[in-house]
Amino acid sequence: MISNFADHAANERTFLAWVRTGVAVIALGFVIEKFNLFVLALGSSIVLESSHRQQMELHLERVSGPLGRYGGSVLVFVGLALIAVATARFVRIERLLDAPELYAARTGRVELALLAALALLVAVFSAYLTLG
Repeated sequence: MISNFADHAANERTFLAWVRTGVAVIALGFVIEKFNLFVLALGSSIVLESSHRQQMELHLERVSGPLGRYGGSVLVFVGLALIAVATARFVRIERLLDAPELYAARTGRVELALLAALALLVAVFSAYLTLG
């Protein structure tokens, strides 16, 4: 029987939850990238009069501005960072669970920083899409 099985299982469940969150963030980044490409392709295929065409191009440039261009890539990298941090955390806690000596619990500062960055990105995207 595995010693401290409940602790090992809880560590693995936490790891899988972080990985699932990272994969969801990466998927959101891909969706944003694909939507930006769709908007640009749609804008280039529309045939309008020259006066309306300039207005449409300005509007599409605003919609696919810096957030539209780089937002998906940023979310993909944030998702990859979440998975990397989750893996490092899982391995560290797995070693601590198997160690014979006792250790004091550490607060998850890295996890909180990544969570704050993700919440900030979601807030900026939401504000950009609703106010834009």
